[in-house]
Amino acid sequence: ENFAPTSLLCHLLFCRYRGFTLGLTFLFYTAYHLSRKPISIVKGELHRNCSAVVRPADLNITNNATWCDWAPFGQDNYQTLFGVLDNSFLVAYAIGMFFSGIFGERVPLRYYLSFGMVMSGLFTCLFGLGFYLNIHSLGYYAAIQVMNGLMQTTGWPAVVACVGNWFGKGKRGFIMGVWNSHTSVGNILGSLIAGAFVSSQWGMSFIVPGLIIICTGILCFFFLVEKPEQVNCTPPQHHVLMVFSCLTQGVVEFSLCLMFAKLVSYTFLYWLPLYISNVAHFEAKAAGDMSTLFDVGGIVGGITAGLVSDYTGGRATTCCVMLLTAAPMLFLYNYIGQRSIGTTVGMLLLCGGLVNGPYALITTAVSADLGTHESLRGNSRALSTVTAIIDGTGSVGAAVGPLLAGVISPTGWNNVFYMLITSDLLACLFLSRLVYKEACGWCRRVPRARG
Repeated sequence: ENFAPTSLLCHLLFCRYRGFTLGLTFLFYTAYHLSRKPISIVKGELHRNCSAVVRPADLNITNNATWCDWAPFGQDNYQTLFGVLDNSFLVAYAIGMFFSGIFGERVPLRYYLSFGMVMSGLFTCLFGLGFYLNIHSLGYYAAIQVMNGLMQTTGWPAVVACVGNWFGKGKRGFIMGVWNSHTSVGNILGSLIAGAFVSSQWGMSFIVPGLIIICTGILCFFFLVEKPEQVNCTPPQHHVLMVFSCLTQGVVEFSLCLMFAKLVSYTFLYWLPLYISNVAHFEAKAAGDMSTLFDVGGIVGGITAGLVSDYTGGRATTCCVMLLTAAPMLFLYNYIGQRSIGTTVGMLLLCGGLVNGPYALITTAVSADLGTHESLRGNSRALSTVTAIIDGTGSVGAAVGPLLAGVISPTGWNNVFYMLITSDLLACLFLSRLVYKEACGWCRRVPRARG
């Protein structure tokens, strides 16, 4: 007779903590992405069209073409220099991600996340201080980017592990699709905050986001509950696989698919504002504001991908269809996307949803599915390592994409888009085995496991 009220109380307590953890981890990774975005907004200010800028009367200049640029980015190879900054961050992020999951297994996630956010905020602020300290060394900015990239690897495996601890399979695609909108929300807020300062004092475009992520790190230290057992709640039912026994379940295919999907997504993340500025001739702030529409579309795309994959049970097929549709949409955006404001808005929303939907699904629901696969059992902390393996492989593409964009863009933006379209098609190719397997399941040739 006493069992039911006690069970109800425990269930309510569990739901409360689960919702609280979901909200906190959403806030944490929003802050991570918020602090990554300013570099793409500030590029248009570091290298400007000085002939269109009013020159102060008392300014003594020696070069009319570069007087308003921030050295060393006033050179003709400025796109390559921007590529160096992007790759300093992304290569460090890709390398660090393979080790981050291992550390995440062995260190309390609350401490790990708190340390990562505080240090990420510190290095983000140091980049912005280059404006006030009048630093013009490429080495300084590249070194800051390397350290920030390493610190940012603390985020993703840890937050996915936290969410995985609190949520069983159920409608994981939809829940994580909504939750994963933190990536786009962070990009949008980062763009708006950076844009507010970029034309006057671009250093604040980094310092303000840096302070925000430091504050969220402090919040994490005091309030994050890593797993139900810490508050005497029963964990959700799922079993976790042994990491090195799960390769046949799709880890390899999804990892390689994510590599090319993130190549496309991160090229847009780092180069879209500059592309809009160059092609549509917007000022840096206006181009940054316009680029947020891509992330708005990404929110809808991530949620849609989660819903569809929950309903059909076809994670790989959902990703493949969206990637195949994205390829011609990217081609159209490059050719007609700047003809009018309405066309630009519509194409950015559509491309953002199709590009970021598969990326969001793989890094959340797919990673959690593979990290809690019911056919194999192992250490419950393996979820962090599985997530790091998938996202670490994907981060190789994230590093290569912006670098290729920096190298290719001087030959014309058309060639950059051809590279992105090819990457989308390659991402689909790596999922072909899993798509076939899901199709056979729907045709009842083989048993199909939902979830």
